[in-house]
Amino acid sequence: MNLRIFARALAATGLAAVAAFALAAASHAAASADAAVTIKDFDFHPMDIAVPAGATVVWKNLDGEPHTVTSVDGTFRSGALDQGDSFSFRFARPGVYRYLCTIHPRMVATVTVR
Repeated sequence: MNLRIFARALAATGLAAVAAFALAAASHAAASADAAVTIKDFDFHPMDIAVPAGATVVWKNLDGEPHTVTSVDGTFRSGALDQGDSFSFRFARPGVYRYLCTIHPRMVATVTVR
């Protein structure tokens, strides 16, 4: 009987450790983004952002349709992002980066890197 209690306690502790690890990983992922852009209602929100050089921008698709995040100058390009998918890019150099969704080309936005 004591062995059963020990096994249950060990299982509960193991699950708690897994949950704590998952939470820490999620917090780290969120903390590593310097700016966030959501894709919703067939638009990028916000449409224009400014970040310092070295910043990472994360785009997340909240629409039920796939979208891409593709720079006009070819600097970055995501694959098709389904609902809930994310794409990130680290901007190393200052400049103005115009981008669009290649599936829905009217969706345009800008990242300005200082």
